[in-house]
Amino acid sequence: MSTEKIVGRFAPSPTGPLHFGSLSCALASYLDVRNLGGKWLVRIEDIDPPREIKGASSRILSQLEDHGLYWDDKVLFQSTRLDAYQNSLDILKQHNLAYHCECSRQRVNSLEGIYDNRCRPSHLPSTNNATRLQLNQPHQLVEFVDKIAGRHVQSLIEDVGDFVIRRRDNLFSYQLAVTVDDQYQNVTHVMRGSDLLDSTPRQIYLQHCLGFTQPQYAHLPVATSPLGQKLSKQSLASSLISGQETLNIWSALNWLNQSPPNDLQKWSVSEILTWAISHWDSSNIKRSLTMPAPEGF
Repeated sequence: MSTEKIVGRFAPSPTGPLHFGSLSCALASYLDVRNLGGKWLVRIEDIDPPREIKGASSRILSQLEDHGLYWDDKVLFQSTRLDAYQNSLDILKQHNLAYHCECSRQRVNSLEGIYDNRCRPSHLPSTNNATRLQLNQPHQLVEFVDKIAGRHVQSLIEDVGDFVIRRRDNLFSYQLAVTVDDQYQNVTHVMRGSDLLDSTPRQIYLQHCLGFTQPQYAHLPVATSPLGQKLSKQSLASSLISGQETLNIWSALNWLNQSPPNDLQKWSVSEILTWAISHWDSSNIKRSLTMPAPEGF
């Protein structure tokens, strides 16, 4: 693939400032694309207002800049893309691939999260009802080779069922929005946390339904707390401390198994990143769903 066509991206949700886990994902994505000579983009996934924190988007962008992770092109905010998501949803409906569902979250939870397709087919109105993607093949299998996790196979019918692409509150689902935007931004390389590994087959299936191109996927281990919880706002993960960007970058490189020399900690952020780009090797990253974050993070 020509380096001019290689495009990667970091796509955080504005639910809080960056912590060690999110920095490690951003750094890995940045280094992987820069090492290949490609373009690196930032997208803010701000389509779930109840979960978002005021000012988080600008804080995240400032933290990325403080760590020398400068992006190409203008930042894309998903909140400006609602018409594009609706257009894709309309296309799915036109091809009889989407329908409205009146099932409550409580009912779906009682099914252990695997929807039994009770509302298919339905002619329910869109008002106060969710919209689900209809899986057309009875034993739909999605298989792909992840650059880090290896071969991954999922039966959408058995493991997921028809899944929501627009919620009951009329907010578009992550699955639909990320699929539409990766195509719009010509993303070829997706490097993100392993907590999204099981979402990838849904996105690949949506790509197939909409005639989109499938990117190359790589899923990093999720950084966890000493108690084994994923670092997140919900688990009270600490925000990155301003002023220790060099330590943050070095620690993330070490956590990603890139073997940064200790002397690197004396260098500037830009010098460390220059070293990291030229020495980047994604094959060194441990094939694991989770890994403890370094002490102090």
